[in-house]
Amino acid sequence: MANKEEILEKLVNGELKLHQIEGNTDSVQEAIEVRREFAEHIAGSSLLHLSQYSLDLTEAMKRNIENPLGTVQIPVGLAGPLHLNGQHAHGVYYVPLATSEGALVASINRGCSVTREAGGANVRIIDDKMTRAPVIQTDSVTEAIKIKEWIERHFIELKEAAESTTRHGRLVKIDPIIVVGRYVYPRFTFTTGDSMGMNMVTIATDKAMDILTRETGAHVLALSGNLCVDKKPSAMNLIEGRGKTVTADILIPREIVEKKLKTTPESIMEVNLAKNLIGSAMAGSMGFNAQYANMIAALFLATGQDAAHVVEGSLGITTAEVKDGDLYFSVTLPDLPLATIGGGTRLETAQDCLNILGVAGSGKVNKFAEIVVGTVLAGELSLMGALAAGHLARAHKDLGRG
Repeated sequence: MANKEEILEKLVNGELKLHQIEGNTDSVQEAIEVRREFAEHIAGSSLLHLSQYSLDLTEAMKRNIENPLGTVQIPVGLAGPLHLNGQHAHGVYYVPLATSEGALVASINRGCSVTREAGGANVRIIDDKMTRAPVIQTDSVTEAIKIKEWIERHFIELKEAAESTTRHGRLVKIDPIIVVGRYVYPRFTFTTGDSMGMNMVTIATDKAMDILTRETGAHVLALSGNLCVDKKPSAMNLIEGRGKTVTADILIPREIVEKKLKTTPESIMEVNLAKNLIGSAMAGSMGFNAQYANMIAALFLATGQDAAHVVEGSLGITTAEVKDGDLYFSVTLPDLPLATIGGGTRLETAQDCLNILGVAGSGKVNKFAEIVVGTVLAGELSLMGALAAGHLARAHKDLGRG
C-alpha cells in the first residue's frame, strides 16, 4: 500500500479518484483521514471540527454515506414536557430538536407549556402510505389507454409481484393512472410498516413493471415519473397524502391564551386567516401554515430522517377558531414521511434522539408520527401567539442575536 503522503499527492494531481482511496489505504479510518487532508488542501485551512465525531463511519459507509471525511455537528436542544392525548403517543414527552436557529427551541417549549396547561393536544394518524409512480411510454394515446386498462384489470398480478420483494410492504392500490398523450403515469401506493419505505416501494414497483413489460411490451421510460411525488412541493400530496397523514387539535381556555401567549383567541384567529390562509393563497403556497418546516427540519435532523422530505412535511393547514370564547387550534400534515428503522435512523446520534422519545426500533413509527404532529402544533401555536401579540421581532432579537 502507498503511504498517506503519496496518496494525497496523487489526489492533488488528479491521478486518483476519491472513491479509489479505500483500495489504496490500510483501513477505512486512514482513508477518511486522507480524504480530509485533501479537503484541507482545497480549503486552505484546517477542518478540525469536521474530524471530531463519535459516529462509526465504517458502518455508515455501508448504507448512509460515500467518500466520508467527517461529520457536521448541529446543536440539539430539548423541548417539553409535551402533553399528548393520542392513540399511540399518550402521555408526556421531551423532544430533541437539532437546529442553529436561535429562539426556535424556546418557542416550541412555550407551545408545550400552553398545551400542557390546557390538558394536552389530541393527536391522530388519518392515513399511512408511500408511493412510487413510473412513467410508461407508448406509441399513441390509443395504446396508452390500453395500458391503463391493462393495469386496472391486472392489479392482483401486479400486487403479487410487488409484494414478492418485501416482507413488510403491501400494495394497496394503483391510483390515479393518468394518461397524457402517449404517456401513462400509474401511482403505486403501498404501506411500509416502520420503514419510511422509499427504497422498498421502488424495488417493489420495479418488479411489478417487469410483469407489465413482459405481458404488454410497454416501455417503462423511468421508474419515477414525478407523480409519486417525492421530495417536491405538490398539490397531489396535499390532497392525497403521502407518508403519514396526521392531525392535532386543542381547545385552549381564553385565560390560558391571555396568560401564556399574551394575546386573545380573536387575535390569533384573525392573524391565522390573514396570514396562513389568505396570504398563502395569494402567494400560491401549498403550505397554509406559519412554520411547519421549522419543527419538521429540527426533528428530522435529530432523528436521522431523510432531510429532503422536509419539503413534504412543510405542507399542511393550520386552523384557528373562537369557540365559546376559547381558542380552537389545529394543524394537519398530509405528507409526513417517517421511519424508526432503516436509513439514517441507524446512526448513533439518531438512535440517541429516538430513545429520548421512546420510539427507536420496530413497532414505534405511529407513536413517533403522533409526537411529531404534536410538536408541530406546539411550535405553530407559539409563533401564532407571538405574531398576534407583536412579540416576534423582540424574541428573535433577544434569543437569535444573543
